[in-house]
Amino acid sequence: MKRIDQSYINGEFTVLHGTEVFDLINPANHQKIGEVVLGDENDTRRAITAAKEAFKTFSKTKVEERIGILENLKKAVEKREKELIETMILEYGGTRQFCTASFRNMTGAFEHMIETLRHFEFERKAGKTLVQMTPIGVVGIITPWNSSNGFICSKFATAVAAGCTVVVKPSEMSALQTQLIIECFHEAGLPKGIFNVVNGLGNVVGSEIVNHPDVAKISFTGSTYTGKMIAKGAVDSMKRITLELGGKSPNIILDDADFTKAVPQAVYGAYMNSGQACIAPTRLLVPQSRLEEVNELAKKAVFQVIVGNPANENTNVGPMVSEKQYERVQSYIKLGLEEGADLLAGGAGKPEGLENGNFVKATIFTNVRNDMRIAQEEIFGPVLSIIPYCNEEEAISIANDTPYGLAAYITSSDEKRALKVASQIEAGRVCINGFKHDPLAPFGGFKQSGIGREFGAFGLEEYLEPKSILV
Repeated sequence: MKRIDQSYINGEFTVLHGTEVFDLINPANHQKIGEVVLGDENDTRRAITAAKEAFKTFSKTKVEERIGILENLKKAVEKREKELIETMILEYGGTRQFCTASFRNMTGAFEHMIETLRHFEFERKAGKTLVQMTPIGVVGIITPWNSSNGFICSKFATAVAAGCTVVVKPSEMSALQTQLIIECFHEAGLPKGIFNVVNGLGNVVGSEIVNHPDVAKISFTGSTYTGKMIAKGAVDSMKRITLELGGKSPNIILDDADFTKAVPQAVYGAYMNSGQACIAPTRLLVPQSRLEEVNELAKKAVFQVIVGNPANENTNVGPMVSEKQYERVQSYIKLGLEEGADLLAGGAGKPEGLENGNFVKATIFTNVRNDMRIAQEEIFGPVLSIIPYCNEEEAISIANDTPYGLAAYITSSDEKRALKVASQIEAGRVCINGFKHDPLAPFGGFKQSGIGREFGAFGLEEYLEPKSILV
């Protein structure tokens, strides 16, 4: 069992002022695997002071120097591949498939930001005016537990590219993973003070970061509820914010699609990251006239989904991250039955033989109405809702009838038709014929799925302030 009792401030592992201890529990078997001492406001203020001091010099660095730092970070992370993947499986319960993909995204974050930085114009002309894109200042980075190190890497890579310094508040449930990434970054030989981390609770460390006047920007990934609280707190000091929040993504299968391929793909897609993914396509929209066919294909596909030990290569769905999250998902499954949706597969309770962990049955509801809560609210577990539509116009209407707008998916044999539908969907990312990721394209949400964008040049600009100089 590992005990983590230090923060990382000004390039050093430092003793914490905070004393509260949080237990780290393996979600697959409920065994205690470690504990982390949580930082407090004093620890957070020390980290912010270090970041503020480092910003004075780091903000003046040249592009080539920042590229060198990003290259060193990538190399340092690559050296610890096995540990990073195994620790994520152990602490988070992510499947080996997902954790391996998450590691690739971690190293890719540095690689793609280097590519962006090489072509980015920090000085531009607007009319006759010189516009300088200047680093925004100290950035508060607040990350969730469903891909903790992936978010830390992508957000910090962007901050480095911009010339910003950071204070990170990771999820306290990800402390073992966070410790590893800190060690990687420490080994990369970073300039002191540009990267600072304090483990702690959101209402303590997170609140101090949000309210502190020396923090210029917040970059947060997490729930819409928490994002709203951050936005309210940030406005007092006019902090810039990037908020990547919840989702209830529609997956529209048009009537000309190959249903034998599209439906199984939709089932597996809904269970990405064990359903604990903001971009998961958890609303499957299908033609009413083919609902019976869809049900049969979906039922056949879900019986092939393996729920079990996340360390196994072939596992598709691992445990929920915590007992609290397990109970949340169970409450929605019970709610779906109360609302009158038809249970096609799965249901309440744990799969046989997996009673010792936070495992949820791979569940599908069909004949779901879009006004049901299971269709409107983010469940964050392996629960798929199949919603029938009468025609293309109604499919678009149903897809947009949600407070969220993070991602959407469309399957059709006619790409032009799919593009036409995509242009009418209110979402920050729309994937056609499959699940795709472009790390150079902007990522973020419409409506209550967030504010701002991440990745590539669009994400980099979120960490910069344009300064107009009129000569």
